[in-house]
Amino acid sequence: MTSDDSRTGGLALRYATAVFELAAEERAVDSLAADLAALKVLLLASPDLSRLVRSPLFSREDQAQGMEAVLAKAGAGALARKLVLLLARKRRLFALADVIRAFESLVAKQRGEIAAQVTSARPLSTAETDELKQLLKSRLGREPRLELAVDPSLLGGLRLKLGSRMIDSSLRTKLEGLRAAMQGSS
Repeated sequence: MTSDDSRTGGLALRYATAVFELAAEERAVDSLAADLAALKVLLLASPDLSRLVRSPLFSREDQAQGMEAVLAKAGAGALARKLVLLLARKRRLFALADVIRAFESLVAKQRGEIAAQVTSARPLSTAETDELKQLLKSRLGREPRLELAVDPSLLGGLRLKLGSRMIDSSLRTKLEGLRAAMQGSS
């Protein structure tokens, strides 16, 4: 992690903690979590929105105006709007994705959940996702919150990341291990 990542992470955690505490006081953690999750999906789906958030070429007024329109169209609540517009006013909108990620971690901690990033070679069915959740819950003793991603280069299997632990049962990794073993024995 570079020092820029550390600064952004620290900044994001401060904003996330502040908005989490405010949401807890107002008993609005769940609605804010839903608003931020929807915003996260929009950021991932729209290169233009991502550019608006990340680019220093847009003025704070342009960023605030653009985000206000996006939030209004998404039906975001007052807390989500205040957070995003504050970030825009302070020229810190570039940290929005990190703030959302830090907020999700705080919510998961409050709920006793653990975040699990699952990457598969193809999209998992609902039944497979449910089975994976049950397996993880039985092994970890906590409710997993799955973040699913697809990477066809895995060829098959899964890559699972829980905190700092990584479990890689992908076919690609197994084939690479086999190739390395064969090269070592010749």
